[in-house]
Amino acid sequence: MHRHQAGGSGLNWSRWRPVEKRESENLHPCTFPDWGITDISIGTSQSEVHRGDCFAAGKQLRAISREQALAALGDGIQACEVCRPDLVLGAL
Repeated sequence: MHRHQAGGSGLNWSRWRPVEKRESENLHPCTFPDWGITDISIGTSQSEVHRGDCFAAGKQLRAISREQALAALGDGIQACEVCRPDLVLGAL
């Protein structure tokens, strides 16, 4: 038979808390590029400029700088209709 501590489950929670803290200290927040571009490929008929956190970009987002995003929009590459980087960048 197992010995149970008074007050519940029998687990020594003080032993678990330091482990949880150590694990959470090792976690890094997910980072996204500020801007990105999707290139023409299978399933896409045109390149689009996106905000880095845009879900509509899928997995094919290539990170670009703010200046490259502005230049791409100025060169006629379409802005994503979901995240609207043209509005955020002021490139209407």
